[in-house]
This record gives sequence, structure tokens and C-alpha cells, in this order.
Amino acid sequence: MTQPLISFITVNYNQTQLTLELIESIYAYTKVPFEIIVVDNDSRESPKDIIVGKYPSVNVIVSGVNRGFAGGNNLGVASSNGQFLFFINNDAVLTEGAIEQLLASLDNPSVGVVSPLICYYPDDSQAADVIQYAGATNVHPITGRNTIIGERQANRSQYYQSKPTFYAHGAAMLVKRSVLEKVGMMSEFFFLYYEELDWCEQIRRAGYTILLEPNATVYHKESISVGKGNPLKTYYLTRNRILFMARNRTAGQYLLFSLFLFFVTLPKNIVSYLVKGDWAHLAAFCKGIWWNYRPNPERKTAVQSLRHPFQPALITT
Repeated sequence: MTQPLISFITVNYNQTQLTLELIESIYAYTKVPFEIIVVDNDSRESPKDIIVGKYPSVNVIVSGVNRGFAGGNNLGVASSNGQFLFFINNDAVLTEGAIEQLLASLDNPSVGVVSPLICYYPDDSQAADVIQYAGATNVHPITGRNTIIGERQANRSQYYQSKPTFYAHGAAMLVKRSVLEKVGMMSEFFFLYYEELDWCEQIRRAGYTILLEPNATVYHKESISVGKGNPLKTYYLTRNRILFMARNRTAGQYLLFSLFLFFVTLPKNIVSYLVKGDWAHLAAFCKGIWWNYRPNPERKTAVQSLRHPFQPALITT
């Protein structure tokens, strides 16, 4: 029996060494046929010669422009051949048996996407793995917020059973190509943040289940310490949370969300930023809101381009 081909797709931006470490883990732990596609999102120096010099079979695509998370992954999809596509952050690494567990989960024809248990990359100070993702709750129709299940918990094998979840995690998600052909690729309107949540909404509307497979583990080198971040992150998180709600909730729900935004979220954040004297984040936060509520043809196109109706699908249990 012919084994399926997996296309690993990752996006690099000024992190060549991390990308090499990911590739090394793919070669070490993948026992089925695979290809690796690295999309470079206009790094200061092209990583192509370094990566191909060490791993000649890796397909490195130099974008020439920063296409964001969705755009970079979509560019990789266009060059892929696999029956399954594994979107994985370049600062993640695989573990033994993860691919086999994830592939087994997709044997069910109703399952379209599966994410592994994602843990923060371990260091010497940790007595146990610390979970980053063990599934996600639905985005609330009024607050526009949701919860990542298991986040920052010590991994004591408390999440041991495969289960449906509302959203896969963009750092590691295995997708059937047939799902992508039916639903389409990730929306590039988001650029950074919320693109995989928006995509998962569309996938569930199309009738597929999104699954957490906790018996497969991926380590993510994202810092466990949440720092101040930067204004660009604040801008895109604010901008795209509102855009996500406009694209994926009913008109009535979006109205209630907007009222909550202007009468609760906006004043609360303004006060918080003023107390801290954090003018850069305050400006970014307000700019993200203004992008959505001013006359904006790009935003209008982003909302109207969604092919599915606004009514969100419920999770399959």
C-alpha cells in the first residue's frame, strides 16, 4: 500500500537557525514520505543557500516581499504535492511518533484538521513540560475572546484523549488537501493573527471536525514569558479580532460585539495604557479599531469575500 505524501510548510523570517532545527526534527521523526517547503518572507538575508546547502531536497521559496503568515503559507501550498499539508511554525520541533498519531486521526473522513498537543520548548528550570495548547474554546459572540485550553499548565497527561475542538493552532496543524480544495486557503486579509481561527470557522461550516490529538506532541520555542510585546502586535490583534467578528458572526452578534468594544473594551484599554504611559500601544490599539470602523474599501472587501454565510457552525461532538 502506497503511503501518503506529507507536505511540511513553514515560513521563515530572519530565523534561519530555528528553521534548520525544525528541518532536522522532521528528518529525525518522520517515517512516511514527505517534502519540506520553506517560504522566506523577505528576510534581511536569503536563507536559501544555507538551507539547501545542508538539506538539498528542501524547496526554499524566496518570496521577495513579506506576505504575512497566511500569504507565506499559501505560497507554500501552491508548490506542494502532498495529500496532507502540515503547517508548522519554523520555531517548532517534532517529537517521536507525532506524525503517525496525527495521520491516524485523519483516517476519520469527518475530520479535516488535527493539531497536536503543543508544549513550550523545555528548559532546565522546568520539572515538567508546560502546555501551550490543548484545544480552544469558541470565540465569544459578544466579547470576541476565547480561551486556549491547558495553557501554562504542567503536562501531567491530563489531556490524553482525542477530542473535537473549535480551533486548530497555527503553530502546528495537519490538514487534508481535500479540505483545502473545498474550503480554499487562509485569508490573506489578516496578515498576522486570527487567520487560522477564521480558516477553522470556514472548515467547520463545510462540515468537518477539527481535532486535538494530545498523544502527538510538538514543542514550540515561543517564550513562555509574556512580555510587553510591540505595537505592531497590538495593532494586528485589535484590527483582526474585529475583522474576524465581522466575517464570522451574525449582524446582530456583531452589533453587540461593537457595543461591548466601544463601551467596555475601549475605555478599559485607554485607561490602562494612559496609566502606564504607553503611548505607542495606545496609538496602535486605536489605529486597529479605526481601520475597521472608518470607510475602508479593503475591509469591506475582506468581509464580503467570505463565501459562507455569517451564521457560525457549532462544534461537532
